[in-house]
Amino acid sequence: MSHSTDCRAKLYMLSDLYRNIQLFRFSAESGEIYIFAGEELQIIIPQNGRWRFVDET
Repeated sequence: MSHSTDCRAKLYMLSDLYRNIQLFRFSAESGEIYIFAGEELQIIIPQNGRWRFVDET
């Protein structure tokens, strides 16, 4: 799955779960996409498309 397709799929998934997308950012330096949804849900999608949740605990 391409980087943009994977990102789009995650945005649809979050909106289907009734999460507000608070921040969507593409880092040109790292090629990563950052998505902040709700108050605690954070997702990073690197160029390889293997997304992960950010665990800040």
